[in-house]
Amino acid sequence: MTNRSIVLLTLASALLASCAVWQRSEIDRVFGPPVPRDQATAKLSAADQRRWRNAAPLMANRCVVCHACYDAPCQVNLSTPTGVARGASKEIVYDGARLLATQPTRLLDDARTTAGWREKGFFPILNERRPTAGANLQAGVMARMLALKHANTQRDALPEPDLDAAYQCPTIGAFDGFAKASPERGMPFGLPPLPEAEYDTLMDWLAAGAPMAPPAATPAEVTQHVRDWEHFLNGDSDKQQLASRYLYEHLFLASLYFDEQVDPGERPRHWFRLVRSRTPPGARIDPVVTRRPYDDPGVARVFYRLQPVTMTTVAKTHMPYALNAARMAKWRQWFIDAPYTLARLPAYTPEVAANPFVAFQAIPVKSRYRFLLDEAQFTIMGFIKGPVCRGQVALNVIDDRFWVFFVDPDSHLIEAEGQFLASETMNLRLPAEEESNAAGLINWLKYEALQKRYLQSKAQWLEDELDGARPVDTRLVWDGDGTNPNAALTIFRHFDSATVLRGLVGSDPDSAWIIGYTLLERIHYLLVAGFDVYGNVGHQLNTRLYMDFLRMEGEANFLGLLPEAVRVRERNRWYRTKNSGERDYIFGEHFNPRVSSTIDYRSDNPKQELFALLQRRLATALADDALIASDDPHASGLAALGAVRGLPASLMPEASLLGIRDGDDVQLYSLLVNRSYSSVSHLLAESYWRIPEEDTLTVARGAALAYVNAVFLVDRDAVGDFARAVGELRSVDDYATLVGRFGVSRDHPAFWQTSDAMHAAWRALDPVASALFDYNRLQRP
Repeated sequence: MTNRSIVLLTLASALLASCAVWQRSEIDRVFGPPVPRDQATAKLSAADQRRWRNAAPLMANRCVVCHACYDAPCQVNLSTPTGVARGASKEIVYDGARLLATQPTRLLDDARTTAGWREKGFFPILNERRPTAGANLQAGVMARMLALKHANTQRDALPEPDLDAAYQCPTIGAFDGFAKASPERGMPFGLPPLPEAEYDTLMDWLAAGAPMAPPAATPAEVTQHVRDWEHFLNGDSDKQQLASRYLYEHLFLASLYFDEQVDPGERPRHWFRLVRSRTPPGARIDPVVTRRPYDDPGVARVFYRLQPVTMTTVAKTHMPYALNAARMAKWRQWFIDAPYTLARLPAYTPEVAANPFVAFQAIPVKSRYRFLLDEAQFTIMGFIKGPVCRGQVALNVIDDRFWVFFVDPDSHLIEAEGQFLASETMNLRLPAEEESNAAGLINWLKYEALQKRYLQSKAQWLEDELDGARPVDTRLVWDGDGTNPNAALTIFRHFDSATVLRGLVGSDPDSAWIIGYTLLERIHYLLVAGFDVYGNVGHQLNTRLYMDFLRMEGEANFLGLLPEAVRVRERNRWYRTKNSGERDYIFGEHFNPRVSSTIDYRSDNPKQELFALLQRRLATALADDALIASDDPHASGLAALGAVRGLPASLMPEASLLGIRDGDDVQLYSLLVNRSYSSVSHLLAESYWRIPEEDTLTVARGAALAYVNAVFLVDRDAVGDFARAVGELRSVDDYATLVGRFGVSRDHPAFWQTSDAMHAAWRALDPVASALFDYNRLQRP
């Protein structure tokens, strides 16, 4: 850039800034100065009740679908009145180059009032000046954004969504300049304009000051369940306090509900989250807010409370977890009645709190493991759905599709693991103990050395425990006790988001993990409890690199059931790069226990045979919710889709919704691309490691995604045609033709109607897990 260009750019920036100041001053003169106010109002007039009743579903189905997670444009979260009142920020949450941790801006935690959010740099999107209809429309960013889109509806002008460009976050004082420079950037951004009636409804609501009613009171029968659970969680004994601390640190992201209050086929009406409070049950909740769930609460005694959640439910963060009498009885058995003694409660210092093998050493390993396994999908979902909305770097550490099995909790290995862990607590330290301002490579080298020592100890321990007198076969794998559908999981990666489903979905994958207690616990404390999305680059780098170790450990556990020669062959297939140091951690220099599988393999494809043996062992427990049933009327066409591989598969987007239309009825499926890589251990240049000729497709029943990349709506008689068209893809132009024939692209006139149909189909299929999709990553061919 020349000196002249720099001068011109500086002058232009100064001019725009002065214009924004002048416009803000003019708005202040006409409508008065801004006064922050909270939005939900206890008393609404009949007219305002009607306005909110009409506007609320539009806010959910037209606005929240792009504004609900950390990566929403300008951090605008419209899923709750608190978020609407909070407004927008110019700060970017996902900053991979951040040298110092930034202050968190979690909607429900980090400020109590709208004024508090203003102190943190958020600016209003509603009018906060004189409450007149004119001011509400002219001095409110949201109203101006909707009007901007309404005035610029040319289909050809629809911009390509850009998550970074979306951070053009104008205040009301700068809005005129923004509208002149970017007339195509109104709301809904990058999507079709709202139908006229819906636009009028929202503008009428905004003109009235955006009245929002507070949530309804919790019914007495639900309140009684809350009392019962808070009584259980807040016993005075040290064992109860330790157990509740453990439960909280694993359930703080859960969408809790009482399934005894829900009829089959119905959606729970009341959701809760588990929080730490300064106040005991019966008193108003006074939340203890810390960066991580295990951080020092700063009070002598915390209480664990169930806080009602009234936010609009979105798929990216919705993790249902049922509470009932049977579950309470299990927890009592595992954590309270279990025979163990506790000398004192553990400290909250980072070196203790960040290491669950120190903090909870007193609780029997089997108790902890049983708890994690009981809802294993939820446990794994923590790192799949939890703190990350935009996680390419966090997720490129895993394959695009793989199966997960678990070590049997009744195995002698679990019985013996407690004593082994007691000797390995220092080697099992996790990077999260460095907190959020971690050094980079230097810290990672320390944890790499600890992992090597742990693996060497683990190899010797396995040799001692599996000394030839015990079988090394599928009996080491949990069978779900015959009925638990969490016995096996399928994990899908969709580039920068992911999904975990119960059951074994799709054809045999290239890789699989077997997870035991220690590995499962470390995954949670590394990627969920210990991960801080607001942390610096060192923290994020250390977390990502350490996850390599955990993936390889799970893979090694699976390979351990194969013949020794096959182990090496499969490992080398998974890591096809030259000088791959990863191989040293999987039956190599750093981990190579002399333990032989005792399975009598009878084919020339032992891995395929092992998958079949595991499926047979888990047969009565395996979930089939996401599988295409043999009597599905579309089974043949869907099977053809699932058989697509190579170039055609590589041309499809990561995760698509497929609706099959039969009159007014729509059946919902997910079409997922499994992209192949020569290795997933490389932090950068991911495209360099791609092997597109090995890409495959998987079709799952229902919604196996949160972020939608594409939408296809196919008539029931055209499913075969759609499958053939996908299989014949050879170029980007071919894909554009496919979308033109079968797709509902983000600029399609029927987009919103189709969106409503897809959401309705998911609610009908799975009323508990269903939620709103996120359209931030919709593609345009």
